[in-house]
Formats: sequence, C-alpha cells, structure tokens
Amino acid sequence: MTSTTFYPCQHAHLTRPSAVKVSVRAAAVTAVTLLTITLLGGCAVGPNYIRPQIDTPSAFKEDTAWKTATPQQIDANQQWWEMYGDSTLNALIIEANRANQNIRQAEAQYRLARATADVARSGFWPTAGVGIGAGRARTISSGVASQGNSYNASINASWEPDIWGGVRRAVESGEAGTQASAADLAAARLSIQATLAQDYLQLRITDQLKDLYARTDAAYTRSLKLTQSQYNAGVALRSDVAQAEAQLKTAQAQAIDLNAQRGQLEHAIAILTGKSPAAFSLPAIPSASLSPLVAHLPIVPPGLPSDLLERRPDIAAAERRAALANANIGVAKAAYFPVLMLNASGAFTAGSLATWFDTPGRVWSLGSALAQTLFDGGLRRAHSDQAIASYDSAVAQYKQTVLGGFQDVEDNLTTLHVLDQEGTVQDQAVAASQLSERLALSQYQAGTTTYLSVATAQTIALTNARTAVQIRGRQLVASVGLIKAIGGGWDVRALSKDAMNKDALNSPAIGPTAQNTQNKPVIQTNKTN
Repeated sequence: MTSTTFYPCQHAHLTRPSAVKVSVRAAAVTAVTLLTITLLGGCAVGPNYIRPQIDTPSAFKEDTAWKTATPQQIDANQQWWEMYGDSTLNALIIEANRANQNIRQAEAQYRLARATADVARSGFWPTAGVGIGAGRARTISSGVASQGNSYNASINASWEPDIWGGVRRAVESGEAGTQASAADLAAARLSIQATLAQDYLQLRITDQLKDLYARTDAAYTRSLKLTQSQYNAGVALRSDVAQAEAQLKTAQAQAIDLNAQRGQLEHAIAILTGKSPAAFSLPAIPSASLSPLVAHLPIVPPGLPSDLLERRPDIAAAERRAALANANIGVAKAAYFPVLMLNASGAFTAGSLATWFDTPGRVWSLGSALAQTLFDGGLRRAHSDQAIASYDSAVAQYKQTVLGGFQDVEDNLTTLHVLDQEGTVQDQAVAASQLSERLALSQYQAGTTTYLSVATAQTIALTNARTAVQIRGRQLVASVGLIKAIGGGWDVRALSKDAMNKDALNSPAIGPTAQNTQNKPVIQTNKTN
C-alpha cells in the first residue's frame, strides 16, 4: 500500500521554491495516476452477457390457418379487452389498473429496482464533504497557562476509480434488475386484466345459465299444469303429476345453485378491482344485451413461436434476470483485484476570526492508496462461485419460462380448436333435443305416449342447452387465456432505455399497451348465432 501526502509550509515567503516543487510533484503524480486509470478504464472483468439460446419451433403445433376478416391490432389505440364489446368489462379493467393491490405492489417493486440501480450508479462519482468548527482551550506551556480560540474549516473529497469494471458491472446488474421489474409490472397487470376478464365472462355465462333456467322454469310450470289438468280429467296418472313436479323442483334447485357460483365470481371481481366484496355489486343484464356478448368470440392468431420471446413480459423478465446474474459475476470477479483510492483535502485554521482565511492558515493534502486483499479464507472464491451458480439458475429459469409460454399457447389453441368442433356438434344436439321435446309434448297432449317420454326429452334438452352455454363460456375463457399467453399486445421494446426514461409507472410502455406496430396479434370477431 502506498500513500503520498503533501503539505505547504506555513511561511510562504520563505518556502516558495519548495512549494513550487511540491506542486509540480503533485501534478506529476496526479497525471500518472489519471493515465493509469485511463489505460485500465476500458477493462471490465467478468463475462460479457450473451442472451441464452433457445430452440424455437418454426410454428405452433396446434396453430391452424386463421381467416382474418376485418383485422384489428391490439395496441395502445385498441386494448385487447375491448374486443369483447362490453363497456362494463372495459370500466372494470380500468379500475383494476388503478386500484389493484398486486399491481401497486409490483409498482413499488419497480421503484425499488430503479433506486437500487441508482445506488450502483453513484459509485461512478467521488464523494465530497465539508466541515466547520470553533473551540476555546486552556493550555500550559513551560509552566505558563494560556487560553485561546481556534477556528477551522475543511473540505475533503475521495474517489475510487472503477479500474476493473466492478461498478460498471454493478450498474449493468442494476439496470437489468430495473428492466426485469418493469417486465414484472407488465406481467402483473396482464395477469390481473386476464383474470378479471375471465371472471367477468364466466359471471355473464352464469347469468345466461340463470336466464336458461328461468325459461326452463316457465316451461316446466306449464308442463306441470298440463299434467294436473290431464289428471283432473282422468286421462293421466298421478305419477305423471309427481314426475312433472319433481322435474320442476330439480330445475329450480339447480337454478338456485348458480347463485353461489355467481356470488363467488362477483367477490373475486371486487377484490381484483381493489374493493371489498361488501361494497361491490354487479347486477345482471337483460338477456337481450347478454346474447351479443357471449356470441362474440375474438379469434387471435398466435404468430410465430420466436415472436413469443419478445411479446411475453414474464419471458422478458426471466431473460433480464439472466443478464443481472451475469453482471454479478463481474462484480464478484472485480474483488480479486486491488483497489485504488484517491483523496484530497484542504483546510483553513486560525486563532481568530480576523485571520481565519489568511495564507499561513491554509493547509491541503493529496493522497492515493492502493490496497489488495491477500487472504480472506476463500470468501472471494465463494462469492464468485455463488454468482456463477446464480447465473446458471437464472438461465435455466429463463428457458423453463419460455417452454411454459409455448405450452400456454399450445394449450389454449388446442382448447379453442376442440371447443369449436364440440360447440358445432353440441348446437346440433340442442336443435335435435328441442325438436324431440316438442314432439314428445305433442304426443302426450294427443294421448299417444306417457309423460315419461316428455320428462326424458325435457331433461335431455335442458342438459344439452346448459352444455352449449358452458362450452361458449369455456371458449371465451380460453380466448382470454390465449391473448394472455401471447403477451396481450406487450412488446419487449418497452424495456428500451428511451421507454424506461419516461414516467414508467404511468407509461403504457410498462403496462400492456406498449406502442408497437409489428408482430401484433390480429383480431377477428367470430359471431355465432
């Protein structure tokens, strides 16, 4: 370790030549030091980050040829949830973006990450401080006591040059962490929006089921009255009346059970929008307004698997954490190299205020220190191994997140494809069972069949109608799942420096509505009568 400190003489007129020599010597030392720093400043220990390679398929397995009539893009001008054409849903998602506590937590985590990056960035700069003091003391010299005042003012500065790139790697780590937190915030928003949309659509499907059971209740009531009339006329058995009544009560019980499902969905929506369930209510809408909602099914072409790496915020967050872990390796490696510290200070001291800033009271010093750890019991090696293991873990997590994203898309594509086929067949089953119900009822009224045939046909018709509505609900939920699986319109360019320099908490760039005109899912509305 070396240290050099220079002090000027208190009597400048006697030591001016010496002071000049000291100044020249200090300037020479400073120049050599700065030259050394300049030569080494381009060095940053540790591996440079290379994005982990992912084997991506050329196309999704379950992707089919999508017919894009009247295409629309999911971007800042057309939020994906607006494709469902429900103003109540739009308002709920806007409220969730504002008041959901999970989103607020993610916002706070993002601010924390930005502050952490700023802490690392401060290492580029020197630190400086000032001090001022005054005192009075009694001293004894050669048996003579005296009292006097003392005044001093000082300024000092120190700087640790980033010779080996430890600070640069720390800043790189902090910036990657900030980007990861920004992507986490976007992922949290997308998750809340998708969950709320799915709960809302399921609630409206439940309302449609309640409407179905209301119509069924009216039909079964008419059938009960018919059997009672037939029984009173002596042309029907008492068992027909009992069977009609049992069938009516069973349908009424099933309708009541739907209230529990609807209540749970309503409570979930309340929590997602940041409200207490007791303070939230979502009334049913008329069946005339309900039918268009469940009849519109957005069709979302998933694009290419390689595009998914740029469009899902959770994948982007995992990739940025791999970059963060890679930078931390450099931070750990920098600890193996010596540390250079530059110091400078100056002060004014005097025994009275009148002479406080006179030349004899001026003192200054320049110094440098080079320190190297020789033994630490394996601490630096352990930190390096720890950083490498953390990087390997982050890469594995990134690759697993990508694979999970591929699975999400394939699962929802499969579900939509199968449900589309199932829905077509189920609609045919509904039409056939309704015809069977009408024929059986006509035959019973004509006295050519028993009420058992009517009850059987009505039960089958209700089951088929309920299944058809449930299939439509599953299709709507899967369509939201597919939109979420492909990123909901988000784009990795939202993590660029320009986008991050904006007001990130309120900027669409961090949320799901980042400006992007490429690789956007194309939306088609499929209308089913």
